[in-house]
Amino acid sequence: MQGIVFTGNETTELMTFPDPTPGPGEVVLEIKASGMCGSDLNLYRGPSELRRKIAAEIGSSYEGGPVIAGHEPCGVVVATGAGVDTQKIPVGMRAMQHHYDACGHCEHCNGGWTQLCREPGVMENYGATRHGGHAQYMKAPAHTIVPLPDALSFKAGATISCGTGTAWGALQRLDVQPGQSIAIFGQGPVGLSATLLAAQMGARVIALDTNAGRLQSARNFGAAELLNPAELEDTVQAVRDLTGGLGTELALDASASPVARRDAARCVRTWGKVAYVGMGRDVTFDVTNDLIRRQVTVMGSWTMSKAGQADCAEFIASKGLDIDSVFTHEWKLEEAATAYSLFSQQKTGKAVFVL
Repeated sequence: MQGIVFTGNETTELMTFPDPTPGPGEVVLEIKASGMCGSDLNLYRGPSELRRKIAAEIGSSYEGGPVIAGHEPCGVVVATGAGVDTQKIPVGMRAMQHHYDACGHCEHCNGGWTQLCREPGVMENYGATRHGGHAQYMKAPAHTIVPLPDALSFKAGATISCGTGTAWGALQRLDVQPGQSIAIFGQGPVGLSATLLAAQMGARVIALDTNAGRLQSARNFGAAELLNPAELEDTVQAVRDLTGGLGTELALDASASPVARRDAARCVRTWGKVAYVGMGRDVTFDVTNDLIRRQVTVMGSWTMSKAGQADCAEFIASKGLDIDSVFTHEWKLEEAATAYSLFSQQKTGKAVFVL
């Protein structure tokens, strides 16, 4: 089979690998859709040795060599290894994958949060330290498999596997309630997903981005108000003006911009809550006046649990949401160089490899 490999410094290569065979407790997915995620860009843009550095940081057993990219896989189970419960995971099952694996017995792993594993040296990240979904087939532990509802497309399953699932995880952390207002900074794929989901949860969404096209997409996804910080003298005041001078109850930053992160904390009202999902970059607060004296809660949110991934899929299916509209580009594996070159500009919507 062929798979896409990040070879460093904004280059990719379509390499040939043996078709995978499942070992005990493993399954093989025939990939139908594999999403491109903003966090892929760290490996895409960085030097070739960055993968080894990341593996060392998370305690992976990665020993070097090319790794197939892509941590948003979705497809059909085509083979199962010994010990797999084929009543729960039969051949032919439509499936996503929770793209982490770890010890399997600590409290975080038992709760479906394998990315938070307490055991050192055992965490794996599919698409980074283990072969991911940018290929015709992908082998994975059976316990990382998440069913894909029949009502959803394979493309929907791909984005739920990280981008949309990340938005879901943050909104769950914020405990969004009907009638609340939420400012969502950054209307890339994760921010747009958050806008769609929050609006369906009954929240009034104020969408912020410096890209006019992305703001229009946010309107189509249910945003009540649009703000372009590049056109404003005071973004925080603009948010307050839209909320009777109080600010929003909630804010979510999906941009990773230091300015947006600061403004997200400042634009919420007293007792407000802020979640950060965009990785990288710093933020500076006036802790006393921005947080303490206003009782503001600030939290980080790292993707979602395995159960959260399934819950997100069920919510989207039950509401009949058109999450496929988050995608603006579809590619074939052999178009990887062009696909990632465009995606790296971060001016489009989400992209996906369709097989």
